[in-house]
Formats: sequence, C-alpha cells, structure tokens
Amino acid sequence: MTQVGLVFSGRYLQHNTNPYRLPLSGGRLPFVESVDHPSNPRLVERTMKLVDMSDINRHILPISPYAAPVEAVMTYHTPEYVERVRQLCASGGGDAGQGAPVGADSFDIALLAAGGVMAAVDVVITSDVSRAYALVRPPGHHAMSDTGMGFCVFNNVVIAARHAQNTHGVAKILILDWDVHDGNGTQDAFYDDPNVLFFSIHQDALYPEQYGLIEQSGAGPGEGHTVNVPLPAGSGDAAYQTVMNEIVEPIARQFAPQLIMVSAGQDASCADPLGRMSVTAGGYRRLTGVMASLASELCDGRIVLAQEGGYAETYAPYCTLAILEALTGHSGCFEEPVAQERADRWPSSRVVGHDARAAIDSAKEHQRSWWTLT
Repeated sequence: MTQVGLVFSGRYLQHNTNPYRLPLSGGRLPFVESVDHPSNPRLVERTMKLVDMSDINRHILPISPYAAPVEAVMTYHTPEYVERVRQLCASGGGDAGQGAPVGADSFDIALLAAGGVMAAVDVVITSDVSRAYALVRPPGHHAMSDTGMGFCVFNNVVIAARHAQNTHGVAKILILDWDVHDGNGTQDAFYDDPNVLFFSIHQDALYPEQYGLIEQSGAGPGEGHTVNVPLPAGSGDAAYQTVMNEIVEPIARQFAPQLIMVSAGQDASCADPLGRMSVTAGGYRRLTGVMASLASELCDGRIVLAQEGGYAETYAPYCTLAILEALTGHSGCFEEPVAQERADRWPSSRVVGHDARAAIDSAKEHQRSWWTLT
C-alpha cells in the first residue's frame, strides 16, 4: 500500500453558495422551497466521511491547508479582482463574476482552498509522500485572472502550479483536467507558457462554449502546449481510456514533466446532473492509475490532484473515493450506488463510439504539428 497525503479542512464547508440563483437575473427559482446550489458543502463532506469510514484511512496522511498569501494568488489574478472579492465578502457576499457565488466567509476560505493545493504541492516535493489529493472548495479551474466563473473564485491549480515553479523551482509541470467542463481559466493562465503542458478532456460545447476547442493549442512559446480533447456527450469510460492511451501518455512522455497535477472534477460521472459523459467510478479509478503510473515513470511519483466539480450527491463521493483507492492501492471499500459490474456492461464502458472516435482522431491530427502520435 502507498501512503497518500489528503488535504481537508472543516472550514471548507463554510463556503456558502446557497440558495441556487438564476444565472442571468440572480433571482431565486419560483418554488416554495429554495433549491440548493449544485456546488454545496455536502459533496466534499460526504467524501471525507467515506474516507474516514474506509480501510484506506490507514494509508492517508492528513495535510493541514494554509491560507494562500495574497501575493501567491496574484501570480495569476489581478489585484483589482482580489480586492473586489474581498470587499464583496466583507459586505455579506454576492457573485464574484459569472456564476461564482460567495458568502461572508468565502474570501478567507477561497484563500484556504488555494493554499490547500499549495500545501499538497509542498508535501509531494519536500517529503517522502509523493501522492496527494486536495479535497478543497470552492473549486478553481474556471476562474479567470479578473473574474470568477462557474462556481470558481480563485484558480487553485494555477496558483499552486506557479507556487511549484516560483518556490520549489519545478521547471516543467503537466496538468490534466478531466472535469466535464473545460478548464478555461487554467488554459488561459498557461496559454503561452512552454513549461506547462495542459490537457483538458471535457464534454464538447458544454461550458464555457468559447473555450476548450481543438484548435486552441497555445500561443507564442507555448504553442502546442495546450491539448484540448472535446468529446461528444455519452462517450464514457472507453473513450476516456483511449484518450489517455493515444494522446495523454505519448505526449506526456515527450514532454517529461517534473510534477503532474490533475484538476479532478468528478462531474463526468454517469450520475451527474450537470454533465452527460457516463464515466463510472471504475473509470475514474483507471484514469488515476494511468496518471499515477506516468508520475512514477516520469517525475519520481510526484502527483497532486485537486477537487474541482462533481455534483451527483450519492455518487460523486464514491468516484472520488475510487481515485483515492487507486492512489493508495486499496480498492473495494464500499458497495457503490451504481453497480460497477452492471456499468461495465454499458456500451460506452466497452466501446468507443463513432462520434467519440472521430473527435479523438481530430485532436490527434491537430496535435501532430507538435507531438509524435501514432
């Protein structure tokens, strides 16, 4: 068994996103009872409870997060945006941008989320523990330099990657985003950086529609270092595994990173209300296995995963647990709400559909301008 660092704090549960409000007007839905926001505290809380009750808890090293210094946040975000979030929270909360709700405590907690991923980076670089998962909220991968987006306030993975570069001298970083939505903020942050290789596997034309296109592949010295693979809805485990085998693995080996990071959004799951990708818990277990193996092969095992999306309240926690099981080498802690044996018989779990195959081939053809792909 492998010891895995796990970042968590009960303070993450205090980030108040409720109630759900309409994206354009900010009004409440016209029901008698308010509707909870999809990104509510129950998701990470239930995941942590599963970990606490499972056998893998014996192989988990608790890591305490710290608040990211404002200077670290401003390695990506503008001072004006950081101050705007601070003032918004001081006045009781509101929207930090486009669908990024915050409450009175959210500024401090968003700093703690970014610092949680930074703490995970510190551990895998400076200790014998080479694998870490940051179970943080609010998520970060949609946040742009000057605005929040899609439930995200500060871009946790970007801030932590810059921390790895600036504090620990890590020269080359690979970031994989398997959230069902494109990691537009992370793409923006590293679009011209040749030292960061960014992959995004996401549902085609979901959110935000103007990002995550195959032809968006980097600029200037970073050309070829953004790899977008938009897949059609319903692609499932087989298509994701094929992307890993045919695109992620060969390009990763050619890039040779010193640190691997994953924006781990479990909203591509077969039960998620915000996505339609049909990935199973077993699929997440296998995706994690690929990335952990690449880390062992290429960068002394150093890998950090950070929580992003995942909104199926009864299933997403099991998907995250499956990821932790893969990292520790221990599986089968609990019976899952979607029976894996049955899910493995779904066509999308076994066969790459024609539309998914075409999408994968298009992404490969575009990336052959910079990478050798068979």
